[in-house]
Amino acid sequence: MNPLKKLFKQTAIYGLATVLPRMLNVILVPIYTGVMKPGSYGEVVVIFAYFAIFNVFLAYGMETAFFRFYKDTENKKRVVSTSLLSILGSTLLFMLIGFLFKSSLSDVLEISNEYIGYVFWILALDALVIIPFAWLRANERPMRYAIVKLINVVLNLGLNSFFLIFLPKIAATDSSGFLGSIYKPDFEISYILISNLVSSAVTLVLMLRVYLRRPYVFDMDIWKRMLKYAMPVMVAGIAFTVNEVLDKILLEKILPIEIASDEVGKYGACVKLAVFMTLFATAFRMGIEPFFFSHSDTKHPQKAYAQITNYFVVLGSIILLAVVVFSDVLKVLFVRDEAYWEAMPVVPIILLAAFFLGIYHNLSVWYKVTDRTKFGAYISMIGAVLTIIVNLIFIPYFGYMASAVATLLAYGTMMLLSFYFGRMYYPIPYNFRKIIFYLVVSILFSAISFYIFDRNLFIGIPLLLLFLGLVYKLEFQNLKKLYLNR
Repeated sequence: MNPLKKLFKQTAIYGLATVLPRMLNVILVPIYTGVMKPGSYGEVVVIFAYFAIFNVFLAYGMETAFFRFYKDTENKKRVVSTSLLSILGSTLLFMLIGFLFKSSLSDVLEISNEYIGYVFWILALDALVIIPFAWLRANERPMRYAIVKLINVVLNLGLNSFFLIFLPKIAATDSSGFLGSIYKPDFEISYILISNLVSSAVTLVLMLRVYLRRPYVFDMDIWKRMLKYAMPVMVAGIAFTVNEVLDKILLEKILPIEIASDEVGKYGACVKLAVFMTLFATAFRMGIEPFFFSHSDTKHPQKAYAQITNYFVVLGSIILLAVVVFSDVLKVLFVRDEAYWEAMPVVPIILLAAFFLGIYHNLSVWYKVTDRTKFGAYISMIGAVLTIIVNLIFIPYFGYMASAVATLLAYGTMMLLSFYFGRMYYPIPYNFRKIIFYLVVSILFSAISFYIFDRNLFIGIPLLLLFLGLVYKLEFQNLKKLYLNR
């Protein structure tokens, strides 16, 4: 099969594993915003921001290192067992430290002692499935990957729906029954965390076969080399996470206490509308990362890498414009409480930021296949520094709009830096004229639709159709050749 066709096939399945479950997860937004005021939802947003940060520390780059060494090492079983033991040991150490200093960490993170125990267990369970999921991807088993991911999120969604919607109704009509007796009012945040805990535990059970099917050998030499490769990846991951979630934490800490949680809740809810771009970029990245390594030794891989980036920009431009045009429709579907809509002006900015991040991931092939992962760390750190500086300076004056612009500035800078250094160390023949054309036109049409004509569908839909017509005219023959090339 043509390698690009194989890539898009796997990306489609990983899209099912990533996009569909997370789309189901987006359904939680109207559930949460329907039962909680912006202030309470703001607390949830901050807790999940800390989840993202600690997840990076607990993974410490071992997923990417696993792909790199699994491909190049003859004794693959040693790589798998060493990786599993490494993550298992670090997770147990984290749990020990976490519960020993539970009260202190609760005060530092400003997460209630009532919730911190749930947070530790969820983080640990999620860490233990990192290598099993990576093993599935490395062995090109996207269907099993997709099924387990789907079970996780459907279970999470079902439990959230039960605890937050159905259980209160049952308790109201039959308070003396068993279900009515277990209901606790004002317990929504705990119910959300319990739902996550149960779904994470079930996921680990489904992935236990990877742990149980092998003799364990801890190869110190492989482990040291993996850690050396993984550390810059971890630094990059931390920086990425700072760009993605630190704004919520800083908004909570910098804004006046009487409005902070409300503002975080509004911003966190409206940012969710950018999930369509985020999910597309994530699914694409999960398909291309193994592809990058498996095709790095083929003849002229740069040509395939350039085509991949071109197709990403085409599809991403369509998603950007489509979400902007239909943003008023989407806000009614996903953020039903009008109290949250005040933050809608951040949506195009966050969408474009997510688009730039996706392009960055495509451009990052040069430092991954040449083992220059330290550049990824440097670039990400620059983005993180920009995020922190802009938020600290401008949040007091512009609130969450400063956070949105900081995210866009950080990802845009990272994209440009990766392109600049990539040309020096691993030139790839990108079609710059076409890429820039799609970017400029989609951004221009989005700005016209959202900011000039105030999301008027009678203006936005013709602009979207015009753009789709341009894409069809420019790309049809290329897509036809790709489809027919066996």
